[in-house]
Amino acid sequence: MTEDMPRRRSPVLMLLLLVALAVVLAGIFPFRQILAQQRQVENTAAKHSALVAENERLQAEIELLHTDQAIERIAREEFGLVMPGETAYVAVTPPGSEREVEPAAAAPYDDDRRIWQRVLDFLTGRDLVPEE
Repeated sequence: MTEDMPRRRSPVLMLLLLVALAVVLAGIFPFRQILAQQRQVENTAAKHSALVAENERLQAEIELLHTDQAIERIAREEFGLVMPGETAYVAVTPPGSEREVEPAAAAPYDDDRRIWQRVLDFLTGRDLVPEE
């Protein structure tokens, strides 16, 4: 009678382990999506606040550009205009003195994180939302 007990427990135990594994796996994917969406909302809120600050800065710059001093500065710097009676000088670089810069080659994909970090990123959904 004692020999039958381990045999009966083994299939039941395996079935319970499979059910537990299925429950865990069924919960991981929605959990990943929720965390990824929260991270995306945080990223979007940060972008929004940065854009609001940039809009305020640009609005202040627009107001500053409506002054006579700003208009004169732009006319001199951008268009090379001078006031009557002034003499304009232009610095010219000789041809061939400018060095051409070659664009840098794209770096190959290099993920030097440890395997447990990649697994943790997978479980928390961090791999679904790119870092900014």
